[in-house]
Amino acid sequence: MTGPIRLYMTTSLDGFVAGPDDRPGQEMGRGGFRLFDWLDDRHGDGPSARVYAEATATGALISGRRTFELAGRWGGDHHDGVPIHVLTHHVDPSDTPPGSARFFTDVVACAEEARAAAGDRAVMVHGAGAAQALLKAGLLDELELHVVPVLLGAGRRLFGEGEPVELDLVRQLADRDVLHLRYVVRR
Repeated sequence: MTGPIRLYMTTSLDGFVAGPDDRPGQEMGRGGFRLFDWLDDRHGDGPSARVYAEATATGALISGRRTFELAGRWGGDHHDGVPIHVLTHHVDPSDTPPGSARFFTDVVACAEEARAAAGDRAVMVHGAGAAQALLKAGLLDELELHVVPVLLGAGRRLFGEGEPVELDLVRQLADRDVLHLRYVVRR
C-alpha cells in the first residue's frame, strides 16, 4: 500500500502563501513570514507539534522549482534525507541538484517516482505550482492547510483559476494562531 500525496501548505485567510514581492532575500514576500509563527509550537505537545511530526515523517518530497530555489534548495536535504522531486518546466543539463534532489518535467513521472520512494509513507508536496499541477493531473490526494488568521491582501496565491474540485474535510485541529485543516480530494 502506498501513502497519499499530500500538500502541506501554510496560507493566509485570504489564500496567499507568500506576501507581495517574494524573491531571493525576501523569500516569503513582505509580511509573509508571519504565516510561519505557528512553527514556534512545533516542539511542544499540542496540535502544531503533531502536524509538524507527521510532515517530517513523510517518505519523499515533491516541490515546485520556484519553492525549491527560494528555499536555497534545502541544501539537498529537506528532512531526514528523503528524496526530493522537483517539478520544473525546463531542466538545464549542467544544473546538478544537491543531495537526493532530481528534476522532473513530467508531473506523472514525478508523482510515480515519489510514491515509489515513499513506500507506505505519505509524499509531502511544497509549492503552489506543484500543488496546482498535481491537482490538475488528478494526482494530489490530500491537502493539509495551515490557515493563519491574517489577511495579507496580496502576494502569491495558493490556487487561482481552474476546474472546480470537491474536497472532504477529514480533520481540523486548532492551535495558537493557526487552524490545521486536512482535506481529501473527492474523486
